Amino acid sequence: MTADDNFKKLCNLTTSIMGLPKGSLAYKSRKTQLQVPRAATAVIATMDKIHCTVVAKGLKRDRSLIYHYNKMHNANYATWGEYRTTFNQIYMAYTHLENAKKEFFDLQHLQDHLRQRGIYESSKHQTIIRIKCGKIGTDVKVSYREFYNQLELCKLALQDYKYEIEII
Repeated sequence: MTADDNFKKLCNLTTSIMGLPKGSLAYKSRKTQLQVPRAATAVIATMDKIHCTVVAKGLKRDRSLIYHYNKMHNANYATWGEYRTTFNQIYMAYTHLENAKKEFFDLQHLQDHLRQRGIYESSKHQTIIRIKCGKIGTDVKVSYREFYNQLELCKLALQDYKYEIEII
């Protein structure tokens, strides 16, 4: 998954846990019921190695605010009960989701899985889709014409696995 996809999934998880409308974390409102989940989501995302610019773009905020959320996390967690319970709820649900995903432990199984799902390499490739599942990675060479279809097939085939996709 790309960092954007991971962050969108985290935002959707947060809004469903907190009972908020989908996409409400990006609202410009400064109400506490939106501000606390927004800050907790930003901290969890950066803990999961999602870059601050991706988080800021997803929340429609400035990157410096994400740095502020991270800087204030320890103080907020120690002294603010509402923030602490919100953070714990979201973090536990997110780690449970991430731990439930499978991993490939050798390259052959990954390549076989992709082939069974209709993902193939083009003889006239113009771009590369790099897939990493755990410590295993492979490249799928595709032409521009079939790029989007192959990318969507990759996402669909690997939705139950921990993966990252990079386009080269």
